[in-house]
Amino acid sequence: MAIPVKYRETLSSVSGGRIVMTAHTQDRCVLVYPETEWQQILPKIEALPSFNKAALRAQRLLIGYACSLELDGNGRVLVPPTLRDYAQLEKKLMLVGLGKKFELWSEEAFLASIADDDGEGLPPEMLSLTL
Repeated sequence: MAIPVKYRETLSSVSGGRIVMTAHTQDRCVLVYPETEWQQILPKIEALPSFNKAALRAQRLLIGYACSLELDGNGRVLVPPTLRDYAQLEKKLMLVGLGKKFELWSEEAFLASIADDDGEGLPPEMLSLTL
């Protein structure tokens, strides 16, 4: 996968081109963190209560699938096979920027996820935002 140039430059300055890819805990996609960001959230994940079934599942996914990678000279990275299988990644991909992280989706799954209206509506925190 080739990281777009505008993100590649930021990743180079923030983490020296080092990233961590791991499984998303709720969706079949891959989370992509600059390594420096991952190092800040890893202790929080490790501190989750291991006797809580949902927390243990999150730890298994986030830590168990985590892979440290480095962008090559052309800003490319090879997505590990375990994560390609987990997110069902094939030819067409969507790299979605979400502030301090990215999500990597198969194009088909991403389009289906944004088209899915699960009826939950907006969270209360968003109701006070002006966009």
